[in-house]
Amino acid sequence: MPERVLFSWSGGKDSALALREILEGRGLEIAALLTTVTADYDRISMHGVRRTLLERQADSLGFPLELVSVSKHSSNEEYEANMRHVLTKHLADGVTSVAIGDVFLEDVRQYRERNLAKIGMKGIFPLWRRDTDELVRAFIDLGFEAIVTCVDSKALDRRFAGRRIDAAFVSDLPSSVDPCGENGEYHSFVYDGPIFRDRVEHTVGEVVLRDDRFYYCDLVPG
Repeated sequence: MPERVLFSWSGGKDSALALREILEGRGLEIAALLTTVTADYDRISMHGVRRTLLERQADSLGFPLELVSVSKHSSNEEYEANMRHVLTKHLADGVTSVAIGDVFLEDVRQYRERNLAKIGMKGIFPLWRRDTDELVRAFIDLGFEAIVTCVDSKALDRRFAGRRIDAAFVSDLPSSVDPCGENGEYHSFVYDGPIFRDRVEHTVGEVVLRDDRFYYCDLVPG
């Protein structure tokens, strides 16, 4: 019998690739997609995507959605407490692992593993140590479609917000930026691809600057 796991789902590119890895035959069964949402905005944290679109993603993927709600000025303590509350519910139901799409940030992985270990769970990292240039190109070649919803202005300029992730996008990235945005340079929303039953329809809205640093491109449900 496959092990049932929670899948940490940001709605973005790396999550989609990691989920595909699991669905391709790692002997795991997805119990639910686990997503952190900023309650004040009703959007995916950091990615800035409306919850309505997140719900349509989950429906197209065919998995239930489990939300972890945090405030817009959430501390680590608030995030960890709210996450722990959700995880312990699933732990009681026999789920002991969380699959995560991290690629190479060792400190982030250790942080996640420490918090999971505190409640008797462990992390699974399907993309760990994979070459990020190869990953983003595989994402495109597999037929996934995604749009950039957030860029860090310290790494990229406003023009990258709202762009489709394709070969031209990758080619235009400065050499200082990780191809997958693994250092937080950009975040994305995947709206179609081989693991989706239906395309998540949307239109591109306005681009706004938040916190004097992050450019967010709004996506309006279609």
